[in-house]
Amino acid sequence: MKILDRYIAKNFLIGYVIAFCVLIGLRIIIDLFINLDEFTEHSDLGTFNVLGNIFVFYALNFTVYFRDFAGMITVIAAAFSFGKMIRSGELVAVMASGVSLKRVIAPIILLSLFLTLFLIIDQEFLIPPLADKLVRSHDDIPGQESYDVQFISDSKGALICARNFDVKTSMLYKLTIIERRQIPNSIIWEVTARIDAQAAKYDYDKARWEFMTYDPNSNNWNSAPGLKTKKDVEDAVELISYYPSDLTPKDIPVRNKTGNKTLLSSMQLAVLAQKAVENKQIKDLAQLYSQKHFRITDPLINLVMLLISLPVLVCRDPKSMKNAIMISFSLTGLCMIVNFMCKLFAAEVVFGFVIPELWAWLPVFIFLPIAFIELDSMKT
Repeated sequence: MKILDRYIAKNFLIGYVIAFCVLIGLRIIIDLFINLDEFTEHSDLGTFNVLGNIFVFYALNFTVYFRDFAGMITVIAAAFSFGKMIRSGELVAVMASGVSLKRVIAPIILLSLFLTLFLIIDQEFLIPPLADKLVRSHDDIPGQESYDVQFISDSKGALICARNFDVKTSMLYKLTIIERRQIPNSIIWEVTARIDAQAAKYDYDKARWEFMTYDPNSNNWNSAPGLKTKKDVEDAVELISYYPSDLTPKDIPVRNKTGNKTLLSSMQLAVLAQKAVENKQIKDLAQLYSQKHFRITDPLINLVMLLISLPVLVCRDPKSMKNAIMISFSLTGLCMIVNFMCKLFAAEVVFGFVIPELWAWLPVFIFLPIAFIELDSMKT
């Protein structure tokens, strides 16, 4: 590596660390300022426990904040490094030595490609194992969260509902399971049976929910059958002691809301998409396909934002540096807004069609040619 490459890389990495600390720190401070009252709802646990809860919450959500700000951090780091070189007139000296400015930006592009790997590792390997912990709200105590379960489907198409799911005990309370079957050659489902139980606990070895009831005499939850009502046999009723399902306690907090699917890995999304295809769940399938494609395009968009901003930032006149930074950030902001709007429309019916793949790749199709045009028109 040449001395110039090392110097540019050093400036860029310094700017990256500064931008990383500022943006992530600002995100945490703003969130803490807004939600401090929710953290202090459990002040009876003691100051040490409250501070520990705050630390654990933001230590886990740090992975999500980095995923969301990775592209902007790279652009700000590039602006920092080139701003420093422009202010000291170093770019003019570099050009006078016969080095093209396209050669100057090469180390930053290579480093950005390397840093994008950290984003992919964060999204695919760090966030998914923590997904059930990342969905908890500010006022929850770690390990003692509870959720209401509303119509979560398993691989068989059954809908699972519960008044409460307790993370600490991994139990569903006031459980209702609606068994369904799909009408042949149709997307319409019909209810075949309903299962009611006072509570259920998951058996990982047997992959099923064991039904339980509360015994006031022993003050314990004991095994007890649930009530299954069949709709196609004149409302026949039978007692069953368990319900086999691939929906585990770890899945419930993540699957409880559609937006939480962004925390899943590409492999998990592919599995859910396959189940949605088998069950002809069109709405879920569109959401899952959009997530799969955005998982590919998001790192690309981060690189495109950098490629759009770099030709603007490489100006030789210190007087035009402020305008260059403003134009660069405006183009980057426009790219982020378009990408955000495409995510909103990806799973919706637009002009009579649902095309999640198109919406996921549309920002790339729009801004990548702009980046190439800007790079080609650079005054080097």
